[in-house]
Formats: sequence, structure tokens, C-alpha cells
Amino acid sequence: MPKYPLSPHQKLDLQGVFEVYDERLQLVELKIRELFKNQVPAIPLIGNYILSSGGKRLRPLFHLISADLAGYQGEAHIEIAGIIESIHTASLLHDDVVDGAGVRRGKPTANSVWGNQVVILVGDFLYSNALRVAVMQKNQRIMEALSEATTTMTEGELLQLNRIGDPDITEAEYIEIISAKTGALISAACRIGAILGGLPKDREDSLAAFGMKTGIVFQMADDILDYMADEGELGKKLCKDLEEGKITLPLLYLLQVAGDGEALEIKQILGEALSEGGLSRILSLLRDYGAIEASFKKAQSLIDDAKEELSAFPDTQAKEALLAIADYSLNREK
Repeated sequence: MPKYPLSPHQKLDLQGVFEVYDERLQLVELKIRELFKNQVPAIPLIGNYILSSGGKRLRPLFHLISADLAGYQGEAHIEIAGIIESIHTASLLHDDVVDGAGVRRGKPTANSVWGNQVVILVGDFLYSNALRVAVMQKNQRIMEALSEATTTMTEGELLQLNRIGDPDITEAEYIEIISAKTGALISAACRIGAILGGLPKDREDSLAAFGMKTGIVFQMADDILDYMADEGELGKKLCKDLEEGKITLPLLYLLQVAGDGEALEIKQILGEALSEGGLSRILSLLRDYGAIEASFKKAQSLIDDAKEELSAFPDTQAKEALLAIADYSLNREK
């Protein structure tokens, strides 16, 4: 496999980043498919179904770029990127079962096609097989990072389940949940890139912090965009989080700034089966109080903090690529 020296510093957007890393991402895709190979028919069958649904492979991309930023010149980052995406895929399979989701990326979810039992077991296989392949790297610190991330992701899902439909959840608890569910694996992807490149601990921690903060914003943006529907679009999958009882950043902000009577009204809506009228009322209050704008502002502040984590790194194409992904994490649909 050819080596990939860094190009001179240049401004990149997300499309440019994918063009730079296209060849390696194709190799990662092959590694992901290898992780689905098995004599049990359901595993490759469901694997092919999921992989055909697409996805940007952002978590592998975080890892590949971080390895570049760390000056890594080997080939292990391709296999590790596949492992990281496999762990992410396993988490999506389990999440869809937990949420009772029927659609993902415009297609029926795997659990709606094959049933919850099969999909849970395939998710278990993906987790265990990914970690089995990771052991072959014979690097204890890589294993520690991956194991901690997978454990934290499960903890985050349980924390979220515990606060479903609870309007008294705090912003700190919300951040804790999305840090675990989304930030942990992206942070690990960046940290492992630093480990491969042999960066000193302070630089490794900076890359991991960049990944965590960017991952948090990525989830914040998803949560914000879930509310960005006009009244005629209430039948779409937007506002799905609210229908599932998930209290996310825009609603947390609204509950903080609304008057006592309106806050009580919101809690009453949340305490009942969500009707179109109740949903319309909450969307109206979100607009009246500028909750969407305030939520974007908070997320933008966190992206600025994430970018600052990279300030000690030299200006290279890899650094520019990470900065481009950070911008995308917030502004992809805005």
C-alpha cells in the first residue's frame, strides 16, 4: 500500500477532505466487509444490508486524519478504521432495537426486517469480532481506548433510557449522555491515531479532546435539526426525538427561559401521548424564544473550543482536514 505524505497547508472543505482520503476509505470499506464475513448466514446478510445503506464513514475518517496528523506512516490505521466503524454499526443496530426505530437513512431498519433477536445478536457479534481483530494489533493502549469507548457507549444508552420523558433532566446530564453515546468513539478514533504516530501524551490528549468536543457537537446538531421543521412537515421523521421522549438541547433551553406557566404547559405536553397539537405548540415556543438559535450558538462555542485543541499542531493538510470536519459537524444541514 502506498504511503501518504502530507501535502502543503491548504484550505479544505468536507468534499475536499473526502477526495484526499477517498483511496484509503475504499480500503477501509473492504476491511469493514471482512468483519462481517461469517458462516452464519444472518451476519453477512445483515452486514451487506447495512453497508448498502451508505453513511459517510466519519469515524474512520477522524482516525485516518488523526494518524496523518501524528505523522504515522504504516498501514494499521486502515484496519483500525474498519474496527471503529464496525463498533459504530453495532451501536446503531442496538440503538434501533432500543428505540423501536422502523427507518434509518430512508430504509427499513434491520430489526424491522429480521427481528430484534437476530439483530441484537448480530450487533453483539460485531462488537466482539471488532475487539477480537483489534487484539491482533498487539497494542495494549489501542485496546484500552477501544474497550473504554465501547463500555462508555453502553453506559450512555442506559443513562438516556433512565431519563426518557423526564423534563427535569439537566443540561449537564444531557451533555454526559451525548458525550458517552457519540463523543466517546470519535474521541477514541482520534486518540488511537495519536497512539499510532507515537505522539507525546499532551498531544494525544489534545487530539482526544478535539474528537470528544466535535462528537458532542455532531450529536447536538442532530438534536437541533430534529426540531427544524415547519408546521407542514410534522409528519416527517423530524421531531422523532421528542416523540421518543428524548429531552435534548433546544427543549432544555426552552424550559430554562420560558415563563412558569409555559414551562408547566410544556411538561404537561411531555407527560401525555404526544399529539400533533402538542408538538405544534412546542415548535411555536421554540421559535418564540429563539431556542434553535441559542442551541446553535452553544454548539458553535464548543466547536471553537475543539479547534483550539489543535492549536499546538503545525499547519498541515491533516490539521486543515480536521478543522473542516469540525465545521461540518455543526453546519452540515444548517
